[in-house]
Order: sequence, then structure tokens, then C-alpha cells
Amino acid sequence: MAKITGLGGIFHVVKDPAATRAWYQEYLGIGGEYGPILKWSEEAGEDPYSLVGPFTSNEYFQPSSKEFMINLRVDDIDGMVAQLRDKGIEILGEVDEGYGKFAWFLDCDGVKIELWQQIEGPDAANSD
Repeated sequence: MAKITGLGGIFHVVKDPAATRAWYQEYLGIGGEYGPILKWSEEAGEDPYSLVGPFTSNEYFQPSSKEFMINLRVDDIDGMVAQLRDKGIEILGEVDEGYGKFAWFLDCDGVKIELWQQIEGPDAANSD
């Protein structure tokens, strides 16, 4: 039987796609002809995973007014947060949940970005 092998992309409408691509390249160091490209084959760590998570409201995505949020995996969340702050990006919050560390900010289009450093595999994260 055919199966899903991973997240293929996140697609959204913005006013100026070229400016958004440039922002992601400048502030997050990820780019590509059509937008940021993430190569999961470069992911290290024990049992890395992606999550497609439905919500009943966009309260978690606030202060963004968008109906979605983008979660990006990072290998060193403290280092990434420091880099973003050095570039003048306001960090909205940070938390260590044990199974992973998180931080949030808004991109140039007002989309909430959640950074995630995975600490444990999916089985440990769901064992609570």
C-alpha cells in the first residue's frame, strides 16, 4: 500500500513572494527558487518527525491573525534565538517542554513561526 512519507511543503498567499523569500534567506538562512527548502535527510537526532496538527481555533497562533502557523525544526534553539535577536527579531516567548524546546516570533508577513528543537522521539512525547 502507498504511504505518506513526510511533509512536502507549506504554501500560503503573501503580498510579495520575492520579499518573503528574501526575508527567510536573510533571517533564517533558508532559501530556494520557490521558497525555503528544508532537507529532512540532513536531520540528526533520535527518530526525527514532523507533525500535522489540527486546532479548533487560532488562539495558539496569536498574535498572528493567520489561520496557520509554521513550525521549523532547529538543531540549537538557544543559538537560533540569539541569532534572531541579534538581527532585531522580537522573540514572543520560549519554553522547554521536556520532549522539546520551543520559541516563537512573527515573520515579515505576520505569520507566527514556532521553532522546535526535538529532545525526545514521538513515543516519549506522547507518553504523558
